[in-house]
Amino acid sequence: MLPTPHVSCDYDKVYEPSEDSFLLLDALEKDRAFLTQFLGSQGVNLVCEVGCGSGIVTTFMMQNNIPSKYSIYVPTDVNPWALESTVGTVQRNECGQRFFSPVRTNLVHSIREQEIDLLVFNPPYVPAETVPAVPQDWELDPTKVASEQRPDDWLDLALLGGDDGMVVTWQLLNNLDSFLSAKGVAYILFCARNKPLDVVKHMQEQGWQSELVEHRKAGWEVLSIYRFHR
Repeated sequence: MLPTPHVSCDYDKVYEPSEDSFLLLDALEKDRAFLTQFLGSQGVNLVCEVGCGSGIVTTFMMQNNIPSKYSIYVPTDVNPWALESTVGTVQRNECGQRFFSPVRTNLVHSIREQEIDLLVFNPPYVPAETVPAVPQDWELDPTKVASEQRPDDWLDLALLGGDDGMVVTWQLLNNLDSFLSAKGVAYILFCARNKPLDVVKHMQEQGWQSELVEHRKAGWEVLSIYRFHR
């Protein structure tokens, strides 16, 4: 078993690694041989973790040359504190000489189309009435008063996924052809309430190969990781 990166963040602002995070690590470890064969071990691969949070998943991939030692890592998050935490986690775990450039953006909209070879996404999957709006950067703005300072708004954004918990995930799935390279592959986490079998059926009807990589019961929830590729 590969070692888990050491993480220390401000969990009032950044999602704390939990069962879903560790399931992603297990799925990526399990699929190392698949990724080496599918993407190749010699070429340069662009790796993007969408919603990088604490940085534990990106750091794990960097530490273990997933998918290869020539990979370029461009994690994204809309939460500025998440990007700060990801940088700290990578530095803390001494990932060596890797090309690493975090980007603050919604999903992957600041990355050139059809460039991502490996996409990893632990989305906000908890069903809710709505998807929260992106908070104001109040801590970066000295004119904001204390009553407006709600760092937990960032956590809501990382957790709440709207109808069936799938609003944000569908935004990504419906644009995979725009995001992924011709050889690209995506690993996406679902909970049971996201109706993953229905999602997989829809994606297969759109011509995607969809396979269950790992699943686990975590408390009252059942989590699963599926990979999607052409």
